Amino acid sequence: MKIAVSLCCLLLAGCAKHESNWDKREVMIPMRDGVKLHTLIFAPKKAQGKLPFLIERSPYGFDNGRAERTLATRYKELAEEGFIFVLQDIRGRYGSEGEFVMQRPVRDRSQPNSIDEATDTYDTIEWLLKNVPENNGRAGLLGISYGGWLTAMALIEPHPALKAASEQASPADMFLGDDFHHNGAFRLSYGFEYVSRMETGKTQFIFDFDKYDTFDWYLSLGPLSEVDKRYFHGQKPTWNNFVNHPNYDSFWQQQAVQKILTRTSVPNLNVAGWWDQEDYWGPMKIYETLEKNDADHKNYLVVGPWRHGGWGADGESLGPIDFSGDQSKYFREKIEAPWFAYWLKDKGSLHQPEAMAFETGRNTWERYNAWPPAEGIERRKLYTAAGAALSFDPPRSDGFDSYLSDPAHPVPYRQRPIPPTYSPNSGWTTWLVQDQRFVDQRPDVASWKTEPLQDDLVVTGDIVAHLFASTSGSDSDWIVKLIDVYPENDPKLPGYELMIADEVFRARFRKSFEKPEPLEPDRVYEFPIDIHSASHAFLRGHRLMLQVQSTWFPLIDRNPQTFVENIYKAKAEDYRPATQKIYRSAKFPTYVELPVQR
Repeated sequence: MKIAVSLCCLLLAGCAKHESNWDKREVMIPMRDGVKLHTLIFAPKKAQGKLPFLIERSPYGFDNGRAERTLATRYKELAEEGFIFVLQDIRGRYGSEGEFVMQRPVRDRSQPNSIDEATDTYDTIEWLLKNVPENNGRAGLLGISYGGWLTAMALIEPHPALKAASEQASPADMFLGDDFHHNGAFRLSYGFEYVSRMETGKTQFIFDFDKYDTFDWYLSLGPLSEVDKRYFHGQKPTWNNFVNHPNYDSFWQQQAVQKILTRTSVPNLNVAGWWDQEDYWGPMKIYETLEKNDADHKNYLVVGPWRHGGWGADGESLGPIDFSGDQSKYFREKIEAPWFAYWLKDKGSLHQPEAMAFETGRNTWERYNAWPPAEGIERRKLYTAAGAALSFDPPRSDGFDSYLSDPAHPVPYRQRPIPPTYSPNSGWTTWLVQDQRFVDQRPDVASWKTEPLQDDLVVTGDIVAHLFASTSGSDSDWIVKLIDVYPENDPKLPGYELMIADEVFRARFRKSFEKPEPLEPDRVYEFPIDIHSASHAFLRGHRLMLQVQSTWFPLIDRNPQTFVENIYKAKAEDYRPATQKIYRSAKFPTYVELPVQR
């Protein structure tokens, strides 16, 4: 008890000491339509001269000491550089007035006083410039995840004083590649639990599962149609949107960042993590989109060895994977703080290259003139072969590998038990680096691997798998994983199977995400599947593995494998087993195309 009391005293003393460094103001900033947003302003007491604003807007709240903890940890290096920090609750969340709308649509500019996240940011900066003394007339904006999306939205109509931004782990398209869907396949566990958490009033709520292993809970739930019937009862707007928009219609397209933010006048540092379990696709897509119109060179990219938002925490390792030093601190100290100091304070020189990527495997930061890089890259095809082999030699004989995919017995996406996403020690943040041996020898997972490498093989850029496959059903999911298999004599991780790139593709969308079509049973189709980019060295003695399966539960909802118009309304009898065949012949050569450094 004495130890606990002493520890509490130390923590309180530390907080008091920290707070004494700031002049704190709590204000309600009026927007153009009269709604007021709760805002905390922290100005350093010992500031030397006028300082710029650094703004974070969030739906997650800054009360109960979170603001002070954020300044002391996530923004430690930026605080040492010197900024006036502004932390704001968006509409309808925590202390702010108004109605919360998940990913609020872009406003109709023809309507007077119409609002969106861009106008709320604009009005906030305008108020700050006029009402906060000792500012230098410049503002920066940053945020992670939803905060990253809010940052991206502000770039649509930027205030003239907004001189630098850093979009970090922002979703770009909720149907094609981020939180709620990947290539049209619904991210069940995350979608259900995030909606439960966010659309429950002004604060957050954690759904109370009656089973510790959510794999069992979601499986016993049955078809997706049971969710609203049992739990949501039409009261969750975002879930209603899932059900009513099962295809890539105007609802999804009107909020897709890559369609509404095609250029920016504000320097933007896009930040992503190789093992981001929520929004890896988003920042990469935003960077790619802005790059097409970046004549003034204001679009930059940094990708590190991180989970979702991991650059704001310790970065020495992720799960059992070591990165030879704290790469998160490196980013905050050597990249992020100098970035904002340069644009907002005219301090130093801009040494930031077009793109920086952390090369995993060899654990080094590399600098590039473009991403994905083209110079020094050779596209090589790695083919599936007989005997569960992978080879750079194309197949010369006919053959295929097959498995039975049964929706009643889906493949778990990670080792069970699978706790709720938002529970303590849920494992959600590190599942992408989990050893994939837990699915080895399953009859519904197909695997192929190379012989041990004689030399290092460095893959840098976008990776695309080309599946030549058939199914006995009329719809199917294909999950593809590229894996680094460690040697059995590795001193730290013997035989470890580390996932480097992965993705799911819902076959009904093979021609169009807007207009799905059934598959013809037992017909061979080619499915080009972008499994995303990487910067990874497969070291000498390691093997490359390609793995294919058709369920990834409950991360991805179960495909009925019988074509229905709307999977959210499928019935239990629609879910049927199907025989899946992956071909490896001269006519139908399944392969993964790798960007290999020469």
